[in-house]
Amino acid sequence: MTTRAEPVRGSALLNSATRHSTSRCVALCLMSTASTGAGLLLPAALGRTLDLLLAHTPATGWVVYCAGIVLLLALLDACETVLGGTVDARTTGWLRRRLTGHVLAVGPRAGARFGPGELVARLVGNAAQAGTTPAARAALLAALAGPVGGIVALGLIDPWLAAVFLAGAPVLTLLLRAFARDTTRCVADYQQLQGRIAGALAEAVAGRRTIEAAGTADKEAARILGPLPELSRAGHRMWRVQGRAAAQASAVAPLLQLGVVAVAGVLLTRHRLSVGDVLAASRYAVLATGVGVLVGQFASLARGRAAAGRLDEVLGEPATAHGARRLPPGPGRLELRGVTARRGGRTVLDGLDLVVPGGTTLAVVGRSGTGKSLLAAIAGRLADPDAGEVLLDGVPLPHLTHNDLRRSVSYAFERPSLLGTTIQDALRLGVRRPSPARIREAARTARADDFVRRLPHGYATRCADAPRSGGESQRLGLARAFAQDSRLLILDDALSSLDTVTEAQITDSLLAHGSGGTRLLIAHRAATAARADAVAWLDGGKVRAVGTHAELLRIAGYRAVFGDGGRT
Repeated sequence: MTTRAEPVRGSALLNSATRHSTSRCVALCLMSTASTGAGLLLPAALGRTLDLLLAHTPATGWVVYCAGIVLLLALLDACETVLGGTVDARTTGWLRRRLTGHVLAVGPRAGARFGPGELVARLVGNAAQAGTTPAARAALLAALAGPVGGIVALGLIDPWLAAVFLAGAPVLTLLLRAFARDTTRCVADYQQLQGRIAGALAEAVAGRRTIEAAGTADKEAARILGPLPELSRAGHRMWRVQGRAAAQASAVAPLLQLGVVAVAGVLLTRHRLSVGDVLAASRYAVLATGVGVLVGQFASLARGRAAAGRLDEVLGEPATAHGARRLPPGPGRLELRGVTARRGGRTVLDGLDLVVPGGTTLAVVGRSGTGKSLLAAIAGRLADPDAGEVLLDGVPLPHLTHNDLRRSVSYAFERPSLLGTTIQDALRLGVRRPSPARIREAARTARADDFVRRLPHGYATRCADAPRSGGESQRLGLARAFAQDSRLLILDDALSSLDTVTEAQITDSLLAHGSGGTRLLIAHRAATAARADAVAWLDGGKVRAVGTHAELLRIAGYRAVFGDGGRT
């Protein structure tokens, strides 16, 4: 069953996009209007030339005049095409920059709500469709000027010609209005289904190894392409609407043209019109109907409006707000007060209180699904709690400026994303003073320097050309976090893919290397918990106990978290 799209919004976004290229849109409007004006002059010039030729009167000047109009139309059409393409490209680029910046400002919530595939579909496809709207708007005046100018020209030739045309014009207007309304709705449905397919494809690409291992490639292909029948029906509806509107308008338009030509013929027999006037009237009747141009313009505007509505949904997601306070000097004391967080209608963290003294290492342990990663995200404000607050050296995180917050808190993740062209670029990401010596020192701390030096070009090796295991990727992510030398370092399961020897080496180096800062570790291994200054046992959305690993081992529930009794 086809899911109907929400009411399309995005008018304000399209207005802003149009203002971004105001001068070019004005130039395009003037140019297209001038082209329409030249097109309106041509039938009159041809009619006058024909009358002169039939009267055997010299018509060289008028022939040259007609040729000049034709050349001018060709020149204006070429300029209009180039300028229209420029406006489309500028507007699309502006929309993509705005959407990308907003998605980054929203943070992980954007990916959680819309999904990576859906966001890419909107950023690439919908932004390009919405980007054509300013140029279509600019050309709309010319598209309307053609029919209006044609009717005026008919009236100037003879008022009866305009009266005959206007008698049937309301029917044509109603058809075009209905077409614009129906097309907008159909296009919105079509784009929504495209987004579903793109989202499913992105999920499958990310999980390609799992799909291959399970031998379910055919099943996944069927799942991804499952909405295709709905997409096909939506596409057919869209084209039926456009085809029906074009057919209905095309049925009315020839009748109007025939009526104008018939009346012109009658007036010719009464010597009220010349043969040239009849020729001009027949051409103006074609211009006055203008169905093809108007249908195309309305269809383009409908697609752009529907696409802008999908972009506006993303832009409607509130961005993370930051304060104006600077972080005062301090040891990095982290405090969570009454933190409650809900996900999917379930309370994951429930009134949680936790204090991490500055300069210490706290390991957070708990069974799978107890909210350890969510706690890590809230501790560094990658996510905000539904209730409660988080403070760093006495300052609530929402009160800090964006730069102070990100300089003071660094992360290493289970599956780090290496962003940048080369390995060195990836390790410099977010580092304030990224000297080569500092990058290499951080890599040595993370036990990544040896395998990076073995790459074909060392630190200058392109990320795409650097084969690496999951553990090596984690070591690069740790090196990047170490290089930032922040006040608070959060490791969200960032040691899970390392062998026990390498994990022990990195943990020992970390405790020595980061003695001036605070470390929060999400731990799954008893050995990691044992090396921390203290351990927080998370269970049932609350911190059940805080103490050293040895102290907590006396509790049966804590030992059960590790499955092996928690012995190192």
